[in-house]
Amino acid sequence: MSMLTAFLAIPFPNLDPVALQIGPVAIKWYGLAYLAGLVLGWIYIRRLITSNRLWANDTPPFSLAKVDDLLLYITAGVVLGGRLGFVLFYEPGYYLANPQDIIAVWKGGMAFHGALVGCIVAIWVFARNNGVNPWSTGDLVTAAVPIGLFFGRVANFVNGELYGRPTTMPWGMVFPEAAINHPAIEPTTRHPSQLYEALLEGLVLFIVLRVMTHHFGALKRPGLVAGTFLAGYALARSTAELFREPHFAHAFNVGPLTAGIAYSIPMLLLGLMVIYWARTRELK
Repeated sequence: MSMLTAFLAIPFPNLDPVALQIGPVAIKWYGLAYLAGLVLGWIYIRRLITSNRLWANDTPPFSLAKVDDLLLYITAGVVLGGRLGFVLFYEPGYYLANPQDIIAVWKGGMAFHGALVGCIVAIWVFARNNGVNPWSTGDLVTAAVPIGLFFGRVANFVNGELYGRPTTMPWGMVFPEAAINHPAIEPTTRHPSQLYEALLEGLVLFIVLRVMTHHFGALKRPGLVAGTFLAGYALARSTAELFREPHFAHAFNVGPLTAGIAYSIPMLLLGLMVIYWARTRELK
């Protein structure tokens, strides 16, 4: 790393990933980020449910009491789907050789695309068990998901993981974990791509969906918010992937293509299809 680059680099804060230590129990920022996303998402969904004007015929899809049950379904979908997604999408070889580590979530390893699949299953099961519209349920959940994405990406930054590609930009940082994972490469400044993702996948996407729900009546057309989320996340993630260090030795790392982009392409296509269907179907 040149002296000029070192001079321009912003020091990585190197925060302790453990937020609170109580005896042998360590509470990590990453776990708190998941908790914050789920709790704040639950609160936001409750507000959407109680805003009758946002819904067709001023009638929400289900009662406020069912939101608590929905939280349980989504929590299970996020945790199980996120973990299995990481195992299957990113490290199948390792976990095939070490199946005992599949349940070791405390060691890290969650994948958004897996959590998405888990949430879709959870939404479908919840809607079926409660006799409610699955598309409106999906709209509610996806309107709140960017909240969790924001906190999750900030936690990635605190952990110094999922760092970016090398850069000479003045806001580049030297991530300690990058030096460990790439010992043959001289330590260099990298994009803080976790913060880019927090901005795009979290803040920007939340604002877009918020404007749609509160100013363009999107919740009155079941599926429109969910479709916009799918397409919007795919675009935001693919953009951030241009600055993020690709997952090491993944089969989808071909030229500009990365695993994150490859898994986002089906999301984009599905999202566009759902948007078209939601906008053109005849409402009852």
